[in-house]
Amino acid sequence: MTEKVYMLVNINIENKETYLNYEKGFFPILKKHGGEFITFDDKIEHLEGENPIVGRTILWTFPSEENAKAWYNDPEYQELAKIRRSSTVLNNLSIIKSLPKRN
Repeated sequence: MTEKVYMLVNINIENKETYLNYEKGFFPILKKHGGEFITFDDKIEHLEGENPIVGRTILWTFPSEENAKAWYNDPEYQELAKIRRSSTVLNNLSIIKSLPKRN
């Protein structure tokens, strides 16, 4: 049985107009791979630690790690990601797995 995974992204948007073109193409590809958008925040509240997250933090989910990797490796997404790469600085893009089932 596959377990749900979450995607955590932290970016600094340097060109908002260009980034909007990325956003428009992002959601159809996300849905194509079973992804669901959760939320984003441009001003998270840093409570503790040496490396505060700055910029935009984004969360979404996929039904499995396989779906997440298929989304990331999709040639359509990789073409779209060129827009993101040209308009942002990526600080973090991570897959976070669900808690394992307890016996």
